Amino acid sequence: MNIIHTDTDLLLPSGYSEYEIDTDRDLVLTIRSEEDSDVFFRIKNVGKLKIRTFARRNSHVNYLFWNMSEKELIVDEEHNVHQDASVVVAYGECNGYPTKRNAYMALLGQNAYGTFSSASLVDCDKTYNLNVSNMAPHTYGDMKNYAVVLKNGNLLIDAVGKIVKGSYASESHQTSRALAFEEGQKAKILPELLIDENDVQASHAMSMGRVDEDQLYYLQSRGLSINQCISLISTGYLLPITETINNKELQDKLKEELGRKIEELC
Repeated sequence: MNIIHTDTDLLLPSGYSEYEIDTDRDLVLTIRSEEDSDVFFRIKNVGKLKIRTFARRNSHVNYLFWNMSEKELIVDEEHNVHQDASVVVAYGECNGYPTKRNAYMALLGQNAYGTFSSASLVDCDKTYNLNVSNMAPHTYGDMKNYAVVLKNGNLLIDAVGKIVKGSYASESHQTSRALAFEEGQKAKILPELLIDENDVQASHAMSMGRVDEDQLYYLQSRGLSINQCISLISTGYLLPITETINNKELQDKLKEELGRKIEELC
């Protein structure tokens, strides 16, 4: 585990690497990739966080940012994806403190691929402003956001997919889903597609609602309490985020952490 306390400029190694952000100060993190990398960041403590990443040609990077901060997290991000590169940026949000995240991804060269993905257990204010812009032909942008909204939770996702003029044969897609277990939770998802080119594919799918009552009844009929039902369904809903990084030991560890946190909050 590499500990980050100050402004840092990283050149990612090939393969798997792991970092922990732990500082009381504001932090600027600049990350460059030239190879294939899986990168895990545990956010333990930080002031305002600014992240800039650059994926060079033919590099392929998977990022997983795991928020364990015990105070409000404010993040500003910019991800630059060059020709024939791919970047997946995933967020695990189960910490029980507010988050404000502004994240922008630019697909700058042909065959650039970029994805934002999030899994959130929401029992306070969580605000995500996400933007993926196709800036070149034959690029592919995607957003996949999943959330379980608990009592006192307030979720806002503003997701913008943009294909600029000249970015022909490109794609921009979104999927956002928010699940609740009772009335009174607040969730707002704003899917936007801004398309300035004709020869493209674009889509968005969005759903918000309560868990199926028959499913809850079935689980309770098997002897589970309502809190156990909520915990079980939430774990299954959010668990896929742990598979962003191809590291079995890390996946098992995060699954245990996720399960414990869900039990705490549920």
